[in-house]
Amino acid sequence: MSIRVGIVGISGFGGGEAMRLIAGHPSFELVYAAGEGSAGSRLVDRFPGVPAKLAELVIEKWDPATLPKLDVLFASLPTGTSAEALVRVPKDVKIIDIGGDHRYVEGWAYGLADVWPAQIEGQTRVANPGCFPAATLTALAPLLANKLIESENIIIDAKTGISGAGRGGADNRFGYAESNENLAPYGLLKHTHMPEMTKTIERLSGGSAAALVFTPHLVPMTRGVLVTIYCRGRASTEQCLDAARTFYAGRAFVRVTDKPPQTKWATGSNFAFVSYAADPERNLVIAMGVVDNLGKGAAGHAVQNANLIFGIPETAGLDGVPVWP
Repeated sequence: MSIRVGIVGISGFGGGEAMRLIAGHPSFELVYAAGEGSAGSRLVDRFPGVPAKLAELVIEKWDPATLPKLDVLFASLPTGTSAEALVRVPKDVKIIDIGGDHRYVEGWAYGLADVWPAQIEGQTRVANPGCFPAATLTALAPLLANKLIESENIIIDAKTGISGAGRGGADNRFGYAESNENLAPYGLLKHTHMPEMTKTIERLSGGSAAALVFTPHLVPMTRGVLVTIYCRGRASTEQCLDAARTFYAGRAFVRVTDKPPQTKWATGSNFAFVSYAADPERNLVIAMGVVDNLGKGAAGHAVQNANLIFGIPETAGLDGVPVWP
């Protein structure tokens, strides 16, 4: 079974990671690559380590009107730049939007693959979760589904590596001199990921998440997301761990650990690590989640969603172990 794949935004971090995963996928064949600044280049010019079979593929200027015959298109474009163009993609081409324009948009499935896999199977339009939501919601889902915490009192303290900001742009905050040996909060109060987290928490809990607090921080490392989430609830640590183990039983990519997770555990993989610590006497539950922001937080999750869409093994192309050290 050969599934014809295209990637738009291939020279960005998310698109490049999608290319890496698709190049080793047993059922996917990359036949189309598009970008803006990289148009006219061969893949090997942008990615010298690309497999020989893809080396001469020429990156085209992104234009939905000139797409070749495709089965699925991965769109890895900055939030705010994909909605208009993706409307013009033929209906018979399935789309995974790695960017943020279609999360909780009518006609698009929200692709939280480890929580709602059955709702992704057979879909034609899937919006990938953001990197912070992938870590946060994977950790919270078992607690919310089992009513172990209050949806109204959740505080998320999040840390991300610099590749989460993307490859393009001229923002000096993401250069080496500004980010090295530095820790900086950003996106306070109105971060772009807040709406999808709020809606998903409410969907999982049946309650309100209007008081959700989310503060992301940029840390001087390349990859990784760690979220520490403070909640109100009377559950014990063991009750939280047991709920997560039951909730994710049989799910290949979620690892429930007794120890607090670390970003290195997930580097280069599609794994999500979750753990919990609770003090019932203080009405306090701490949930922790770790993902690779380019893996489970972007391209890995997108490939997992594509596998679900086409009814092939969910782990296809994603069974590599994390990079260590």
